[in-house]
Amino acid sequence: MKLPETSEWVLHTVAVIAQLPGGATVSGAQLAEHFGVPGPYLSKQLAKLVRAGILTGSTGPRGGFRLAREPERISILDLVTAVDGAADPYVCRELRQQGRGAARPEDCTRPCALAAVMRRAHEAWRESLAGVTVAEIVAGLPVGVPEKNRRLLLEPAR
Repeated sequence: MKLPETSEWVLHTVAVIAQLPGGATVSGAQLAEHFGVPGPYLSKQLAKLVRAGILTGSTGPRGGFRLAREPERISILDLVTAVDGAADPYVCRELRQQGRGAARPEDCTRPCALAAVMRRAHEAWRESLAGVTVAEIVAGLPVGVPEKNRRLLLEPAR
């Protein structure tokens, strides 16, 4: 399963936002600088997270993003689905019924065996991601990382 690079951005961004004290906001520009990624493109992904109810966003000098719900209630699947959608990545094009080697129609009354295997794999992948929360990711960070992220994002640059 290959995810777009933006999925990684979103996963790390939400994990960092979850490390901030309650009520603290961080701007899209700060997050883009923090991770060294393009600001305008990250902002588009953050907007998707707001639409999905994962983040809240506010404008103005003290505006920015924060979690819309507790990190224990945000799964990794929620994040991936918000930015990449929920579509099955494997689409069976019934190749078994094409070309010189085409199977007879009566041999194709059941779903393609390959499509069934890929569907089960996709369901297992989604189930696995649904079972991991942002809170668990943050809890697994090395000692000192959350404090460093809070300092870098909330204290004025020197």
